[in-house]
Amino acid sequence: MKRILLKLSGEALAGPKKTGFDEATVMEVARQVKVLVDEGIQVGIVIGGGNFWRGRTSENIDRTKADQIGMLATVMNCIYVSEIFRTAGMRTSVLTPFECGSFTKLFSKDRVNKYFDRGMVVFMAGGTGHPYFSTDTATVLRAVEIEADMIFLAKAVDGVYDSDPKSDPDARKYDEVGIQEVIDKKLAVVDMTASILCMENKMPMLVFGLNEKDSIVNTAHGKFTGTKVLV
Repeated sequence: MKRILLKLSGEALAGPKKTGFDEATVMEVARQVKVLVDEGIQVGIVIGGGNFWRGRTSENIDRTKADQIGMLATVMNCIYVSEIFRTAGMRTSVLTPFECGSFTKLFSKDRVNKYFDRGMVVFMAGGTGHPYFSTDTATVLRAVEIEADMIFLAKAVDGVYDSDPKSDPDARKYDEVGIQEVIDKKLAVVDMTASILCMENKMPMLVFGLNEKDSIVNTAHGKFTGTKVLV
């Protein structure tokens, strides 16, 4: 495994506060990612915006504008997390699909490859740059574009279940599940657009709980307790 795309849930980064940033949580993510970078693994990162904005729950705002606010939330997240990574001793860059002044640089595959060759962690913020596409879809799109070996999906829940474990005490966790079953049963791994993109481009995912001890490092080292989504 040479190159991964790590998707971080915004809510997971908020820790017990449920909103904003929990610095201890982000520092722990940085510590683990540095282990992978020091081993020579190239790491791209996409972060959700749910710790700041859940626009789709509002009926009082235009969907396009709500999604634009969500894109900006992911930019804030990536700038913050990239700076924490720098304090942990890594070199980083934040790329977006739209201009953000001097805050970020424009995303391109060539630029990502150049930064990876320099040993940098590359944050891919701003989603796809278009409304109606989630950060799930942006995650798979970027993983396919940069030819990642697989997606690490670090969530607030520790894998894929046949029903919502928060509301169903009998929910069953999958050790492995095929992407076709995810689509057929509408399992809540990533949204439908992202699932189909994964299937069509044969992009595997490893789904695990961010808040479990050493979960990112353990996943990279094969000590995996989440769910493998097979393609």
